[in-house]
Amino acid sequence: MGSIESNTRKTVSKLEDQIARWSAKLDDLVAKVGAAGQDAKLEARAQLDELKSKLVVARSKLDAAKAAGDDKWDAFKEGVESSWKELESAFKKLTH
Repeated sequence: MGSIESNTRKTVSKLEDQIARWSAKLDDLVAKVGAAGQDAKLEARAQLDELKSKLVVARSKLDAAKAAGDDKWDAFKEGVESSWKELESAFKKLTH
């Protein structure tokens, strides 16, 4: 049982670290958009707002999974992974 708990904690820790990196990157992108021309700002703002929304959802699902505890991780895992894929895809779309 300890191994499952340890693996869950490691996974959650990695996801939290990635959320922190994405949050910092989002802050950088917002700053860059602020320095861009008006047309670029309008287009980028919509994408950044979508990205912020996905980040909030991913963070919320991860927080819910953490609150549920190790024994309920499997019930939340699919939702966390789904949000993660959407967020990762949105970041790739915006940054490439």
